[in-house]
Amino acid sequence: MVEQHLLSIVITSYTTERMRDIYELLDSIKMQSYTAVETIFVAEQTKELLDKVNHYAGRKHIPNLKVLFNNGEPGLSEARNVGIKEAKGDIVAFVDDDVVLFPEWAEEMVKPYDDDSVIGVTGPAFPLWEDESMSWFPEEFYWIISCTAWSGWNEVREVRNAWGMNMSFRAETFQTCGAFLNEFGFHKGPMAEDNEFSLRVRAKTGKNIVYCPNIKLWHRVHKYRLSQQFIKERSYWIGHSRRMMKKSLLKGERDKGYLLGQEHQLLKRIFTRLFPSLLRSSFTSPILAWRKFRVTVTALAFVTLGYYSHLLPESFNRR
Repeated sequence: MVEQHLLSIVITSYTTERMRDIYELLDSIKMQSYTAVETIFVAEQTKELLDKVNHYAGRKHIPNLKVLFNNGEPGLSEARNVGIKEAKGDIVAFVDDDVVLFPEWAEEMVKPYDDDSVIGVTGPAFPLWEDESMSWFPEEFYWIISCTAWSGWNEVREVRNAWGMNMSFRAETFQTCGAFLNEFGFHKGPMAEDNEFSLRVRAKTGKNIVYCPNIKLWHRVHKYRLSQQFIKERSYWIGHSRRMMKKSLLKGERDKGYLLGQEHQLLKRIFTRLFPSLLRSSFTSPILAWRKFRVTVTALAFVTLGYYSHLLPESFNRR
């Protein structure tokens, strides 16, 4: 194929505890079928992480890799912005440090940009379980573990926002719309930085962000993500984020119903499909049904708490 776009892939990380994940990601980038790629790795908090990535890249001959350190304010958004400033590509992609790319990922990522109406692109993430015994987790709640089977999407479609573990934007977007804002993010601001940036981009450019099912990657799911504490915290902040999204960023939206449309569809699926299936399986696999029921009730309860957190005492929200 004719390679018309240079694709810059920005990866950020802050801990050496994920070195195995980072190495597997770099290996998957090296194996891409599309070769017009540069990789920008931004480390923060520890220079040991920077040194380890540099050493591995040299030993494995990872092509066209820049390894940088975020000397500014720590955080995902600022680390991404460091990478954006160094990116040479006309498309800038972002992936988490614990994903593994399918071999055709880059090739599929650049294709939608042949359409001038497309400003951003996102794709699916499949769970890469730390232990296969974790695979009982219900698909309807894959958003808790940053995977995407909950959507049920199998076709190219316009979407509200890109997903940060698997997304890209035209490089010109950052001149037109600005950078990621460090005051956003889970446990920190009113909503995830990826959601805020996506809504800002769509409002300012009038162009589309599209989901493409062929832009596939695996997203590692560590055991702690299935703990009750993690499920409660992630669900709460997702609910909080959606409330703030609806309250603060509706001005540029064409249809208020559209803004939370995918959440409404998922809620309908939970009540019309998941709950009946749990009832049926409670007779044949009661332990598994109980696990899924517990996750379902916990997640829905804490999403609701987060959504209505403005009615709760400030001390509760700080906790």
